[in-house]
Amino acid sequence: MKPFSRRTFVAGAAVPLVSGIRPLAAQSGGKQTTHRSVVASAWPAARMAEVLTPREKYRPFPGIADRARWESLPADVRTALVQAGEKQLKSPWEVEPATLFLEYARNGNRSRFEAVQAHRRRKVQELLMAECVEGRGRFTDELANGVWMFCEESFWGLPAHLGAQKAGVGLPDVTEPIVELYAGETANLLSWTAYLAGPQLAKVSPLIPERIRLEIDRRILTPCATRDDFGWMGYTGKPLNNWTPWICSNWLTATLLQDFDEKRRRTAVSRIARSLDLFLDGYSEDGGCDEGPSYWGRAGASLFDCLDLLGSATAAGAETAFRQPLVREIGRYICHSHISNEWYTNFADAPARVYPNGDLVYRYGKRVGDAAMMAHGAWVAFSADSTGAAAVVGAENPGRQLPALFGLSEFRSARQAQALSRDVWLPGIQVMAARVRDNSAEGLYLAAQGGHNAESHNHNDVGNFLVYANGKPAIIDVGVETYTAKTFSAHRYEIWTMQSAYHNCPTITTQSGETVMQSAGRQFAAGEVVYKGDDNAAELQLNIGNAYPKQAGIDKWRRTLRLDRSANTVELVDDFALRQPAQEIALTLMTCCPVTVEAPGRLSLAVAAGTSVKVHFDGQVFRPAVEEIRIEDARLKGTWGTRLFRIQLKAAGPAAKARWTTRFEQAG
Repeated sequence: MKPFSRRTFVAGAAVPLVSGIRPLAAQSGGKQTTHRSVVASAWPAARMAEVLTPREKYRPFPGIADRARWESLPADVRTALVQAGEKQLKSPWEVEPATLFLEYARNGNRSRFEAVQAHRRRKVQELLMAECVEGRGRFTDELANGVWMFCEESFWGLPAHLGAQKAGVGLPDVTEPIVELYAGETANLLSWTAYLAGPQLAKVSPLIPERIRLEIDRRILTPCATRDDFGWMGYTGKPLNNWTPWICSNWLTATLLQDFDEKRRRTAVSRIARSLDLFLDGYSEDGGCDEGPSYWGRAGASLFDCLDLLGSATAAGAETAFRQPLVREIGRYICHSHISNEWYTNFADAPARVYPNGDLVYRYGKRVGDAAMMAHGAWVAFSADSTGAAAVVGAENPGRQLPALFGLSEFRSARQAQALSRDVWLPGIQVMAARVRDNSAEGLYLAAQGGHNAESHNHNDVGNFLVYANGKPAIIDVGVETYTAKTFSAHRYEIWTMQSAYHNCPTITTQSGETVMQSAGRQFAAGEVVYKGDDNAAELQLNIGNAYPKQAGIDKWRRTLRLDRSANTVELVDDFALRQPAQEIALTLMTCCPVTVEAPGRLSLAVAAGTSVKVHFDGQVFRPAVEEIRIEDARLKGTWGTRLFRIQLKAAGPAAKARWTTRFEQAG
């Protein structure tokens, strides 16, 4: 190996600037040890009465009656929104019977109910926007039908999230409203519906806007004001994830638009600020999201939603919050995790193909002053649709749709460029990524992780890595199948996609014939993590031995992953020592590429037309076994198609101490 001239990084230690990452604050296991006050200090509770705009004066976007503003929008996107509404006029309202709701409790299926609920919400949103754009009353009756239907629903959330109610999973107890992700999303949709089209709905019946207010109060505002035991609030001391900013963004929307009690409204904003700060305590200064880039859309991006909403409703604070380095780095994570086109570095439950909200990425970049992030957001939006109209029509909720719609004219003139960072090191989550040269997808790309096996949406994958060639996947992280009851249960690690044997990690077979993989838990973690990077190469070294239980018999397992830029190769070195001999050790390599055994010690992965990756290993030590995995799950099919391959480089009767080298070389 070539020596490194500079920049050595040890996990948990202060580090120099790499790819915009600033030195870490004091940490314990990659987490902040002191409480931050990023949001609450920007919007202090003592000044809330002074700075918070009263509800009746809060006008973030024009209502439906402001025809001049709506009719000034670009004609093509107005047409697209009306056409989407017209399709919904012809679609039926799907029912949600009790037996459909009970499927999760009975057989673990959650997707059938969720599909019906998603269609109902999408229908209302598209009817709302069509009526706002057209303004002729053509969509109002059907919009009223949807709104009234929501108000009649027993529960706005998902069956899978009912564990928080005292009655447990099954049917919802209407006497105990639970605030979770999709109860919040429904409140968001209804709040904007009442704000934009309340007078039109009142013409159908004056009871409709009042019913919206009452239901939002009963289901969201009152529970959030009177309870501290929802885990996502952060008050119970449990680790937080994307639920906190996601629900807070919806709680804040409902508060700003539909809370008629100004004193409670001010208190709610302060409580939301506190929860957001508790969420931020779980981040290191590098802004890395251990849930992966697909969850950034509801973690970092929902944090942005909250800060943007607070900025729109207050006289001060937004610039203070957006100037915080942590807020900036949390936004930039979506760029740091980008590989090429729709491919992103995907550890844990994240899929490899990610389609972020380009307008939101752009606006986040604009607020934190990051031109590369702005350009990436524009590229995301306009690479799929040169007009950007599709992204506006398909926005997740009105809170994200409205700023995209009214900012579209500016957005269309933005510079477009993929984020293709040469070097990324996120020590808080122990993830590195490197490519041959900056701003180019050509050549090999390496990403690798350390971390521990109790991360949010965890897979047992300490020491896992990815290799891409010319922006296309070669060595992959499979991701996760469609969520079921088992996914978030005590049986999670019975699922093959969660196991280290189906990640690019070693598996030990003991002399007694027991197959030993990594174990779940915070104590099963990488140690001695060191990152090095310069113009010649990028390298991650870590000891993964502690990620395995004692029966694996590992004394140490030093894994080194290195991208050599000049040679365009990736080298994997496994240097290990066992306390007792093993019957077999297998090194797993997961791939979506057809595999050819070209010669002893050499495999070829067919990445794309004219591009392959050669895998070189010691043919005297390893016997390669290639297993085809047929994919039936819809979620995995959407990423990988109908099949994957697991390569196992099997060493029978290996030495108790050895140093193995596996090399990946691009051809074409």
